[in-house]
Amino acid sequence: MGNTNMAKRTAVVTGAASPRGIGVAAARQFAAAGWAVVLVDRDLQGANAAAADINRTAGVQALAVPCDVTNEASVQQAAQRVRQEADLPTVGALANIAGVPEPATFSELSLEKWNRVLAVNLTGTFLMCKAFVPQMMAQRYGRIVNMSSITAFTGGGIFSKSAYAAAKAGIVGFTRGLARDLAPYAITANAVAPGVVDTDIRMGTTDEIEHSLSGAVPLGRQASAAEIAALFVWLCSENAGYITGTTQHINGGSYFG
Repeated sequence: MGNTNMAKRTAVVTGAASPRGIGVAAARQFAAAGWAVVLVDRDLQGANAAAADINRTAGVQALAVPCDVTNEASVQQAAQRVRQEADLPTVGALANIAGVPEPATFSELSLEKWNRVLAVNLTGTFLMCKAFVPQMMAQRYGRIVNMSSITAFTGGGIFSKSAYAAAKAGIVGFTRGLARDLAPYAITANAVAPGVVDTDIRMGTTDEIEHSLSGAVPLGRQASAAEIAALFVWLCSENAGYITGTTQHINGGSYFG
């Protein structure tokens, strides 16, 4: 997946601390494609471990930056840290992957839970864009890929229901608005909507639930984090330069958008 055109650009990836998560998988694949990478997460220890491994194995610069994406000051501080890192190339891609599920049904859903799931999944994406897009506009180049979900179209599933569906549907609309606003600056914005993915969120589930999850997918299995990450990286490549405002479905045939 190497791309020498990316060698002098940096990809910023949120939610990039969990060893089995999509964020870490994306950071690794960006690095394999020649990007320098910034791993953004509240869990600095996990992000540092992933960055150290990327530095050692991929031969590109990888930097871990602590950040709470729901907090504007924290996001701005993270962006300032990236700008001050003299050895980092200019930021060319932003992958907004940080998110939290919410399994509460409507009757169980408190305002606190509602606010949290929207803050992490939707407002966090907005704040990261506010922090990093101005540089992209100034350089008249950029790629933004935001994490939506199949639940935005189905209304929820076993692990996440109405609040998560609302947040991820918001990502779809926000991404379309970004695409229109930023197209004059040669910046693309797209969303990725995965189905069931084998990440840490799935860990600890029963065999019965795992069987039902895989059985609901026409391809008969869950996606790997690497498969979802690959779509993020491709949407940030030169080959995807004419794609913007879309939501890319990747769910093994569970939903046809």
